[in-house]
Amino acid sequence: MSQLTGPTSVAGQALFTSSATQQHVLGEQMVTPDGRKFRYAKAGASALVRGNLLQSQAEDTDSENLAVAAAAIGATTVTTTTTLTLTANEMAGGYLLVAITPGLGQCLRIKSHPAVTTAVVTLTLEDPIAVALTTDSRIDLVANLYNAVIQNPTTATGSVVGVAIHAIAADEFGWIQTGGIANVLNDAGSTVGTNVSASNATAGAVEAAVTAQAAVGFAVTGITTTEAGAFYLTLD
Repeated sequence: MSQLTGPTSVAGQALFTSSATQQHVLGEQMVTPDGRKFRYAKAGASALVRGNLLQSQAEDTDSENLAVAAAAIGATTVTTTTTLTLTANEMAGGYLLVAITPGLGQCLRIKSHPAVTTAVVTLTLEDPIAVALTTDSRIDLVANLYNAVIQNPTTATGSVVGVAIHAIAADEFGWIQTGGIANVLNDAGSTVGTNVSASNATAGAVEAAVTAQAAVGFAVTGITTTEAGAFYLTLD
Protein backbone atom coordinates (compact mmCIF):
# COMPACT_ATOMS: atom_id res chain seq x y z
CA MET A 1 0.00 0.00 0.00
CA SER A 2 1.21 3.54 -0.69
CA GLN A 3 3.19 4.99 2.19
CA LEU A 4 2.15 8.32 3.70
CA THR A 5 4.92 10.79 4.51
CA GLY A 6 5.23 14.50 5.14
CA PRO A 7 7.03 17.06 2.96
CA THR A 8 10.81 16.71 2.62
CA SER A 9 12.85 19.25 4.56
CA VAL A 10 16.30 17.69 4.04
CA ALA A 11 16.99 16.84 0.41
CA GLY A 12 19.29 14.20 -1.03
CA GLN A 13 19.61 16.50 -4.05
CA ALA A 14 20.08 20.24 -3.59
CA LEU A 15 17.47 22.60 -5.01
CA PHE A 16 19.44 24.30 -7.79
CA THR A 17 21.08 21.25 -9.35
CA SER A 18 20.61 18.74 -12.15
CA SER A 19 21.41 15.07 -11.64
CA ALA A 20 21.63 12.10 -13.99
CA THR A 21 20.82 9.89 -10.97
CA GLN A 22 17.34 9.89 -9.43
CA GLN A 23 17.58 10.70 -5.71
CA HIS A 24 13.92 11.20 -4.72
CA VAL A 25 10.51 9.85 -5.67
CA LEU A 26 9.07 11.74 -8.63
CA GLY A 27 6.53 14.19 -7.28
CA GLU A 28 8.05 14.22 -3.78
CA GLN A 29 7.39 17.59 -2.16
CA MET A 30 9.89 19.86 -0.44
CA VAL A 31 8.82 22.86 1.63
CA THR A 32 11.37 25.50 2.62
CA PRO A 33 11.11 27.43 5.93
CA ASP A 34 9.71 30.46 4.08
CA GLY A 35 6.82 28.39 2.72
CA ARG A 36 7.94 27.92 -0.87
CA LYS A 37 7.02 24.51 -2.31
CA PHE A 38 8.88 22.34 -4.76
CA ARG A 39 8.36 18.98 -6.46
CA TYR A 40 11.00 16.51 -7.63
CA ALA A 41 10.80 16.00 -11.38
CA LYS A 42 12.51 14.51 -14.41
CA ALA A 43 13.03 16.68 -17.48
CA GLY A 44 11.79 15.48 -20.84
CA ALA A 45 13.87 15.30 -24.01
CA SER A 46 14.88 19.00 -23.81
CA ALA A 47 16.65 20.89 -21.03
CA LEU A 48 14.41 23.06 -18.85
CA VAL A 49 14.77 26.84 -18.94
CA ARG A 50 14.93 28.72 -15.64
CA GLY A 51 11.80 30.86 -15.11
CA ASN A 52 9.70 28.90 -17.59
CA LEU A 53 6.28 27.51 -16.75
CA LEU A 54 6.28 23.72 -17.15
CA GLN A 55 3.77 21.08 -18.24
CA SER A 56 3.52 17.34 -17.73
CA GLN A 57 4.25 15.11 -20.70
CA ALA A 58 1.54 15.20 -23.38
CA GLU A 59 -1.63 13.21 -22.76
CA ASP A 60 -1.57 9.71 -24.30
CA THR A 61 -5.13 8.88 -25.30
CA ASP A 62 -4.07 5.34 -26.29
CA SER A 63 -3.75 4.62 -22.56
CA GLU A 64 -7.36 5.57 -21.80
CA ASN A 65 -10.64 3.63 -21.77
CA LEU A 66 -8.85 0.26 -21.63
CA ALA A 67 -10.71 -3.01 -21.12
CA VAL A 68 -9.40 -5.33 -18.40
CA ALA A 69 -9.62 -8.87 -17.16
CA ALA A 70 -11.60 -9.45 -13.96
CA ALA A 71 -9.66 -8.63 -10.77
CA ALA A 72 -10.75 -9.46 -7.21
CA ILE A 73 -10.84 -7.27 -4.12
CA GLY A 74 -7.34 -7.18 -2.62
CA ALA A 75 -5.58 -7.97 -5.89
CA THR A 76 -2.45 -5.95 -6.64
CA THR A 77 -2.24 -6.72 -10.35
CA VAL A 78 -4.52 -5.74 -13.23
CA THR A 79 -4.18 -7.08 -16.77
CA THR A 80 -5.57 -5.17 -19.72
CA THR A 81 -7.36 -6.96 -22.54
CA THR A 82 -6.93 -3.92 -24.76
CA THR A 83 -3.52 -3.92 -26.44
CA LEU A 84 -1.13 -0.98 -26.10
CA THR A 85 2.53 -0.09 -26.43
CA LEU A 86 4.60 0.91 -23.39
CA THR A 87 8.27 0.99 -22.48
CA ALA A 88 9.19 -0.82 -19.26
CA ASN A 89 7.80 1.05 -16.24
CA GLU A 90 6.67 3.99 -18.37
CA MET A 91 3.62 4.30 -16.10
CA ALA A 92 5.42 3.43 -12.84
CA GLY A 93 4.69 6.07 -10.22
CA GLY A 94 1.58 7.01 -12.15
CA TYR A 95 -2.01 5.91 -11.63
CA LEU A 96 -4.65 3.43 -12.72
CA LEU A 97 -8.08 5.06 -12.58
CA VAL A 98 -11.29 3.10 -12.96
CA ALA A 99 -13.42 5.13 -15.37
CA ILE A 100 -16.41 2.81 -15.87
CA THR A 101 -18.13 0.68 -13.23
CA PRO A 102 -17.69 -1.88 -11.67
CA GLY A 103 -15.04 -0.23 -9.52
CA LEU A 104 -15.75 3.31 -10.69
CA GLY A 105 -13.78 6.03 -8.90
CA GLN A 106 -10.77 4.03 -7.71
CA CYS A 107 -7.35 5.65 -8.16
CA LEU A 108 -4.52 3.16 -7.66
CA ARG A 109 -0.79 3.89 -7.83
CA ILE A 110 1.19 1.84 -10.34
CA LYS A 111 4.35 0.16 -9.04
CA SER A 112 5.71 -1.50 -12.18
CA HIS A 113 4.97 -3.16 -15.52
CA PRO A 114 6.95 -4.77 -18.37
CA ALA A 115 7.52 -3.33 -21.82
CA VAL A 116 4.85 -4.27 -24.37
CA THR A 117 4.39 -3.63 -28.09
CA THR A 118 0.79 -3.78 -29.30
CA ALA A 119 0.02 -6.28 -26.55
CA VAL A 120 -1.86 -6.60 -23.29
CA VAL A 121 0.03 -5.59 -20.16
CA THR A 122 -0.05 -6.65 -16.51
CA LEU A 123 0.28 -3.73 -14.12
CA THR A 124 1.56 -4.29 -10.59
CA LEU A 125 -0.03 -1.85 -8.13
CA GLU A 126 1.11 -0.19 -4.90
CA ASP A 127 -2.51 -0.15 -3.70
CA PRO A 128 -4.84 -3.17 -3.52
CA ILE A 129 -8.13 -3.13 -5.40
CA ALA A 130 -10.99 -2.10 -3.11
CA VAL A 131 -13.91 -2.87 -5.45
CA ALA A 132 -13.61 -5.85 -7.79
CA LEU A 133 -13.18 -5.22 -11.51
CA THR A 134 -15.00 -7.16 -14.22
CA THR A 135 -14.71 -7.32 -17.98
CA ASP A 136 -17.24 -4.45 -18.08
CA SER A 137 -14.84 -2.17 -16.17
CA ARG A 138 -12.71 0.33 -18.06
CA ILE A 139 -9.52 1.99 -16.86
CA ASP A 140 -7.32 4.97 -17.72
CA LEU A 141 -3.55 4.96 -17.17
CA VAL A 142 -2.04 8.31 -16.21
CA ALA A 143 1.74 8.77 -16.10
CA ASN A 144 3.37 10.48 -13.13
CA LEU A 145 2.85 14.22 -13.73
CA TYR A 146 6.49 14.93 -12.82
CA ASN A 147 8.02 12.42 -15.24
CA ALA A 148 9.36 13.94 -18.49
CA VAL A 149 8.15 17.51 -17.86
CA ILE A 150 8.39 20.00 -20.71
CA GLN A 151 8.08 23.73 -21.37
CA ASN A 152 4.42 24.65 -21.14
CA PRO A 153 3.16 25.00 -24.76
CA THR A 154 0.77 27.67 -26.01
CA THR A 155 -1.87 24.97 -26.57
CA ALA A 156 -2.21 22.68 -23.56
CA THR A 157 -1.42 19.00 -24.15
CA GLY A 158 -1.05 18.11 -20.46
CA SER A 159 -1.26 19.68 -17.00
CA VAL A 160 0.68 22.67 -15.67
CA VAL A 161 3.04 21.28 -13.00
CA GLY A 162 5.42 24.04 -11.91
CA VAL A 163 8.18 26.48 -12.81
CA ALA A 164 11.81 25.69 -13.62
CA ILE A 165 14.20 27.08 -10.99
CA HIS A 166 17.29 25.55 -12.62
CA ALA A 167 18.34 24.47 -16.11
CA ILE A 168 17.78 20.76 -15.49
CA ALA A 169 19.41 18.88 -18.36
CA ALA A 170 17.39 16.73 -20.76
CA ASP A 171 16.35 13.43 -19.13
CA GLU A 172 17.90 14.47 -15.79
CA PHE A 173 16.35 15.06 -12.37
CA GLY A 174 15.86 18.09 -10.15
CA TRP A 175 13.38 20.31 -8.31
CA ILE A 176 10.69 22.53 -9.86
CA GLN A 177 8.68 25.13 -7.92
CA THR A 178 4.94 24.78 -7.31
CA GLY A 179 4.12 27.18 -4.48
CA GLY A 180 5.15 30.55 -3.04
CA ILE A 181 7.02 33.47 -4.59
CA ALA A 182 8.76 32.52 -7.82
CA ASN A 183 10.43 34.32 -10.71
CA VAL A 184 8.38 33.50 -13.83
CA LEU A 185 8.40 34.64 -17.46
CA ASN A 186 5.56 37.08 -18.18
CA ASP A 187 3.85 37.14 -21.57
CA ALA A 188 1.79 40.30 -21.12
CA GLY A 189 1.96 43.10 -18.58
CA SER A 190 0.68 41.86 -15.21
CA THR A 191 -0.73 44.11 -12.50
CA VAL A 192 0.11 43.59 -8.84
CA GLY A 193 -2.43 41.41 -7.03
CA THR A 194 -4.15 40.08 -10.16
CA ASN A 195 -4.54 36.41 -11.03
CA VAL A 196 -2.48 34.82 -13.81
CA SER A 197 -2.82 31.72 -15.95
CA ALA A 198 -0.71 29.81 -18.46
CA SER A 199 -0.12 31.89 -21.59
CA ASN A 200 -1.65 30.80 -24.88
CA ALA A 201 0.67 33.11 -26.84
CA THR A 202 4.17 32.56 -25.41
CA ALA A 203 5.44 29.09 -24.47
CA GLY A 204 6.71 28.86 -20.90
CA ALA A 205 5.05 32.11 -19.81
CA VAL A 206 2.08 33.32 -17.78
CA GLU A 207 -0.43 36.07 -18.58
CA ALA A 208 -3.40 37.84 -17.02
CA ALA A 209 -5.91 35.18 -15.99
CA VAL A 210 -8.04 33.63 -18.72
CA THR A 211 -10.84 31.33 -17.56
CA ALA A 212 -10.16 28.62 -20.15
CA GLN A 213 -6.43 28.42 -19.33
CA ALA A 214 -4.75 26.76 -16.35
CA ALA A 215 -4.65 28.93 -13.20
CA VAL A 216 -1.10 29.45 -11.90
CA GLY A 217 -1.22 32.09 -9.13
CA PHE A 218 -1.11 35.88 -8.83
CA ALA A 219 1.27 38.75 -9.51
CA VAL A 220 3.21 40.03 -6.49
CA THR A 221 4.41 43.12 -8.37
CA GLY A 222 3.63 44.82 -11.65
CA ILE A 223 5.62 43.01 -14.37
CA THR A 224 6.52 44.27 -17.83
CA THR A 225 5.71 42.25 -20.94
CA THR A 226 8.43 39.72 -21.92
CA GLU A 227 10.23 40.16 -18.58
CA ALA A 228 10.33 37.72 -15.66
CA GLY A 229 9.00 38.82 -12.31
CA ALA A 230 7.51 37.96 -8.93
CA PHE A 231 4.48 35.70 -8.97
CA TYR A 232 2.99 33.76 -6.09
CA LEU A 233 2.40 30.21 -7.32
CA THR A 234 -0.69 28.36 -6.08
CA LEU A 235 -0.18 25.04 -7.88
CA ASP A 236 0.43 23.34 -4.49
